[in-house]
Amino acid sequence: MMICDAQVHIWAANTPERPWPARAEPHRAPLGKEELLAEMDSAGVDRVVIVPPSWEGDRNDLAIDAATSHPRRFAAMGRFDPDAPHARETIKGWKKQSGMLGMRFTFHTPVLRQPLLDGKFDWVWGEMEKLGIPAMVLFHHEYMHLADKVAERYPGLRLVLDHLGLKSGKEKREVENFGSLDKVLALAKRPNVAAKVTAMPCYADDKTYPFKSVHRHIRRVFDAFGPKRTFWGTDWSRLPCSYRQGVTMFTEELPWLKGEDLDWVMGRGVCEWIGWKL
Repeated sequence: MMICDAQVHIWAANTPERPWPARAEPHRAPLGKEELLAEMDSAGVDRVVIVPPSWEGDRNDLAIDAATSHPRRFAAMGRFDPDAPHARETIKGWKKQSGMLGMRFTFHTPVLRQPLLDGKFDWVWGEMEKLGIPAMVLFHHEYMHLADKVAERYPGLRLVLDHLGLKSGKEKREVENFGSLDKVLALAKRPNVAAKVTAMPCYADDKTYPFKSVHRHIRRVFDAFGPKRTFWGTDWSRLPCSYRQGVTMFTEELPWLKGEDLDWVMGRGVCEWIGWKL
């Protein structure tokens, strides 16, 4: 079975030569491609989709470098600023960048969400649909209707819902987070929408492996979206367990997930969805 993690961040230090915008803070020290490769090998992970973090701004240099250096192990879903100079020209050559398979947008904070509400992304969705560029998007549940509108208006645009739209476990208890999961499951009716069951241990009330309290929520997502549109991943840098446990929680602790369904969830599905050739 080929295992592909649907989301991991890598990033470098905030320096005068490579400054970050003042809009978020990381949860740990910088994480580079070599450290990640070593962890992948230890955990038995074949591939990782690198998602540049919001705190570094709309830069993709480290993700592109990793995908260029290790094309069989890494691919990128890059960040894109619709207001950047020459943005309309940049998007036309987006997938010509080394290892770049799509885009990732985060609308989980007021600063990052406002451009979406202002309509600055309206032209982007249409261009992405026309150019065959998939998107990974982070909407919290109260804004999931906006993701639904995008999916409905642009049926040829492939969208992936990040982390099931859940908020940090420090902000909400499990019952509050998953209490509005129906808003995510409702989007399963859109054939162009998939869901990432990423970072699930981070949202469990039981803080020890195998985090059984969230298993039933994973099953609900699987039942709604099916094996080909449910993508495993870890967001490894903030896992409250080892990388290997992030894998085995799905491969060994969910008895109903097996056979071909397990293959789809653990990597085949996300690779086919974003066009990363097997």
